[in-house]
Amino acid sequence: MSSVSDPAKLLPHCRARLRALHYSPRTEERYVDWVRRYVRFHRLRHPRELDTPEVEQFLTFLAIERKVAASTQNQALAALLFLYKEVLRQPLGWVEDIVRAKQPVRVPVVLTRNEVRRVLSGLDGTPKMVAQLLYGSGLRLMEGCTLRVKDVDLERREVTVRGGKGNRDRRTMLGTQMVEVLRQQIERVRRRHLNDVRCGGGWVALPKAYGRKSPRAGRELAWQWVFPASTEHTDAASGQRRRHHVHETVVQRAVKEAVHASGVAKRASCHTFRHSFATHLLEDGYDIRTVQELLGHRDLNTTMIYTHVLNRGGLGVRSPGDLL
Repeated sequence: MSSVSDPAKLLPHCRARLRALHYSPRTEERYVDWVRRYVRFHRLRHPRELDTPEVEQFLTFLAIERKVAASTQNQALAALLFLYKEVLRQPLGWVEDIVRAKQPVRVPVVLTRNEVRRVLSGLDGTPKMVAQLLYGSGLRLMEGCTLRVKDVDLERREVTVRGGKGNRDRRTMLGTQMVEVLRQQIERVRRRHLNDVRCGGGWVALPKAYGRKSPRAGRELAWQWVFPASTEHTDAASGQRRRHHVHETVVQRAVKEAVHASGVAKRASCHTFRHSFATHLLEDGYDIRTVQELLGHRDLNTTMIYTHVLNRGGLGVRSPGDLL
């Protein structure tokens, strides 16, 4: 019996297919979880026995009973489309008879420059450096946490994001005030790395394809994380003593506490720094397509939302109340 036909091997086969197609670990976990939920919803029937009507039934259940967000429903649909096309090799028909989750139109939470200053002043150490990159370079949280030494160009004042959202690379600016901060941080990483190597460690996880091609690169300084974890771990597969990057929850908790301590009465998070980066650039008169490129947005409409939160209004309109 093939691994696809065997219910017990369906999820491992799905996971292996996702890895073979170079999906990110987070996407892998989400897709496998949706396949698991889908199978349980249909009382453990194998997906080969199900088709478009059963998929529509599951997605409608998510919208009506679970009241999930539109993005969550879309993610579930993407996972099931992947399952049928890439794993089961029986693509679904057109999925249309479902109740769509409502897509709310919301503007992002944005901090003023003074509020950014107050929140950052309440941070220190690694969380502060990561937060400064989120605001100063427009990085996403995981892009900041997984930054490698080789992708920081202090001379050109550039940061290269590798495998960002949509598995795309991009370059963005590095603020002048961050050059010396990162120079010192990379020097700390260099010293710690040398000590790890002397003690038999010093390895770091590599992208899968490159890891097979140049396995020894995992001990080079260039591939080390700019913000490494404080402790080492032993990789089960290779037996190497590695240092992971700082976990995102460390930064999230620190930012949450700093926002509370600052007295800023906004529901701000790590991603709020990225929203503020885009909005403040537009306020300073930079072209929206430049901002789009720096953010790594595929669609200009995604960037356009920031024109609705500018202090001067998206069209530069003055309030009638200001003329009284």
